Amino acid sequence: MTVRVTTLGNGMRVATDSMQNVETVTLGTWVGIGARDEAPEVNGISHLLEHMVFKGTERRSARQIAEEIEAVGGHLNAYTSRENTAYYAKVLKDDIDLAVDLVSDIVMHATMDPTELEREKSVICQEIHQAHDTPDDIVFDLFQESAYPDQAIGRPVLGTEEIIRSLDRNDVDGYRQQSYTAPHSLFCAAGNIDHDHLVDLIANTFDTLPTKNGNGREIAKYTGGDVRLERDLEQVHIVLGLQGIGYRDDDFYAASVLSTLFGGGMSSRLFQEVREERGLAYSIYSFLSCYEDCGIFGIYAGTGEEHLGDLIPLLADEARKVIDDLNHEETERARAQLKASILMARESTSARTEQMARHLMLFGRPLDPDEIVGKIEAVDDEAVRNVARRIFQGTPSVAAIGPVQGLEAPDRLAQRFN
Repeated sequence: MTVRVTTLGNGMRVATDSMQNVETVTLGTWVGIGARDEAPEVNGISHLLEHMVFKGTERRSARQIAEEIEAVGGHLNAYTSRENTAYYAKVLKDDIDLAVDLVSDIVMHATMDPTELEREKSVICQEIHQAHDTPDDIVFDLFQESAYPDQAIGRPVLGTEEIIRSLDRNDVDGYRQQSYTAPHSLFCAAGNIDHDHLVDLIANTFDTLPTKNGNGREIAKYTGGDVRLERDLEQVHIVLGLQGIGYRDDDFYAASVLSTLFGGGMSSRLFQEVREERGLAYSIYSFLSCYEDCGIFGIYAGTGEEHLGDLIPLLADEARKVIDDLNHEETERARAQLKASILMARESTSARTEQMARHLMLFGRPLDPDEIVGKIEAVDDEAVRNVARRIFQGTPSVAAIGPVQGLEAPDRLAQRFN
């Protein structure tokens, strides 16, 4: 394996994945803090903080940040999830020092100017409005809420307009000081890079990160539920799911194979039966939504109101059929798809950086691609059946937006999975 990891004196880890035959490097810092770490009254603050670090530092204005990275043909970006926040750049190999300086500057020295904060709060509220105007987007937030009601992991990453408007500079900067700590942070890079040089750069630029460990996050408890939002739309957007598994679960790879063969591609059962054979939906797929300690197995469909009565029973029937009539060719095909996605991602510096960061956050070590492929290859038909028996039962979570009158009553829908 080409990965090296060094732990700095303050507890921050620096990891590199060497790809000496490429001309680029993707690098960035990952902080193990996200929406599920927020108190209810500040829901959305992780995402707001992510926006604010780009609004200017002690040495650079927001415009200068954008101009400096684009002057070398690179790009700088960030994202917030429920468990992590990431700030990353992709540049040519000769521009590594600049990229590290930019990433460290925005994370460590953002000024959080109050005027910029008010402006950015308005931008995020527009983002919230846009999400609410996109039914096949917001339905997933409703689904998350139905699965984990009254819990941090069930709240939206963007927060709500009321909460975002209420936050001030002290809230945002205080959250940064409390949450962005060295033991919870990584700096990862993949591409044409020298590990020792990067370690020296990070040691000098992230040296003032707080060294405290911080508080543990709230344990998630799946309960399941039903959220329906009547809207005048041409289609019903529905997400149906059941309690899944976390990344660290022994059944993770078997569940990944199950999701792939069930609804992960054009050859999957859902695509063939729901779309190709019955014409009940244009968009239909299954997914695994995994976290460190929990997860959901879900199905998304966009369908006409007239097809709801046929679609829901069909989804439940197909779930049962996986257990009863799984064939070996399906398992082999799904394994091949997963292995190919893992190995193809090895050609991308961005994918390798992201994967390395995720593994270090979850497992405390990088996973060798051969180890991952070996675990995928070890998934046999019986393992898929067993994880299907485990997942396709219990209390479902349902979220639907559109003309939902034709959707089965919650108790009738729940009976289909019991």
